Amino acid sequence: MIPPKGLVLDLFAGPGGWSVPLHRFGIRDVGLEWDEWACKTRAAAGLLTIRTDVAMYPAWIFAGKVRGFIASPPCQAWSMAGKRLGLVDQPLVHQAVADLAAGLDTRTKLLAACRDERSLLAAEPMRYLHALNTVGEPEWVAMEEVPDVLPLWKQYAQILRSWGFSVWCGILNSADYGVPQTRRRAILLASRVRTAEPPTPTHAQIAEPESLFGPGRARWVSMAEALGWGATDRPVPTVCAGGGPGGGPEPFPSGSRKTLSDARERGTWMPHPDGVILNSRREGAGWTARHGTRENRAATAPAPTFTAEAHRWSWSLRSNNQANATVRSIEEPAGTLFFGHRANECTWVAEPVPTSPQDGDVPAVPEPIRITAREAGLLQTFPGDYPWAGNKGQQFSQIGNAVPPRLAAHLLAPHLGVTLDPTDFALAA
Repeated sequence: MIPPKGLVLDLFAGPGGWSVPLHRFGIRDVGLEWDEWACKTRAAAGLLTIRTDVAMYPAWIFAGKVRGFIASPPCQAWSMAGKRLGLVDQPLVHQAVADLAAGLDTRTKLLAACRDERSLLAAEPMRYLHALNTVGEPEWVAMEEVPDVLPLWKQYAQILRSWGFSVWCGILNSADYGVPQTRRRAILLASRVRTAEPPTPTHAQIAEPESLFGPGRARWVSMAEALGWGATDRPVPTVCAGGGPGGGPEPFPSGSRKTLSDARERGTWMPHPDGVILNSRREGAGWTARHGTRENRAATAPAPTFTAEAHRWSWSLRSNNQANATVRSIEEPAGTLFFGHRANECTWVAEPVPTSPQDGDVPAVPEPIRITAREAGLLQTFPGDYPWAGNKGQQFSQIGNAVPPRLAAHLLAPHLGVTLDPTDFALAA
């Protein structure tokens, strides 16, 4: 594919949720981002970045250079995970958008009246769009935010239509586009050269077969599929001690770094390929008689099972420790992943699956295991080897605030004349 003329400008670019698919399509973008660790992640991923305060950077400098425009303003002021003061400030943000669209900069006055200074960042895209519109740019626009921002996107839509754009805005569920997460977002799509419309969903909660009326849709992607926990491998959360995001308490009191293979040697709980969790504390005489000692057992010998202590576990992801926390089975997509001050509480939790009486006593339920940054990144559809920078808290913050690259790919493809291949953005890695 030949990269189109003109750059793609990405405001509030974060760690690269929009950039990952753009680069897959052979297109370079320039991201404006303030967060130090998001900028370091972008640099490690080879993404062009200007570290700056989007609200302070001169918009006119891009005039005459931009083909595509992307904006995902920070959602903390509007998100259900926060105090949602953006809703209180919403009339002030609407006023800022109207003023900026007319070429008037009243941000200083309006900012002083805002309950949350981040609220007004949702008006910043209009400052850039006004500057670009004076030279007939951009060709297309894509913006994303939490659902409560939809009224603001409708205001943007009205203004963009008056400038000659075709515009669509509404709420999309990321799971409908192959993201293993039921993340609902307010989306705005606009174009000067084609009819703006939402991308056709590729997935559904219940699979839909191909018919005369359409190509059909696959079942929503589950967490197990996204993480590569297949039907023959029971879910295996990564057991990783040493503190969670922000240095919280460790999931194991030893403070040592554990993997499930380590757990086999230490005699703690571990998975078995057939779905049995082993709770082997010691190699007893009966065990050795059946399987041999570690020294003489063949490397390819199957892992032992313990009739008296074996049990099947059903794993779920719990968003936090609150009574109303979202809890989803690994056979479903995750709920919306957000990682604020409760990032330490997002854990894999196990429940026993009913078994027959001859299976014996049920061993103690494994302790909750915190989700790792790699797992969270995969559930956001970032590559498994994405170079997240910073400590755990900084990594989780970037991941939770990012646009899922697989959703971004579906939103961008029509503007770029790209047809997504089913193998694009494979999830398990």
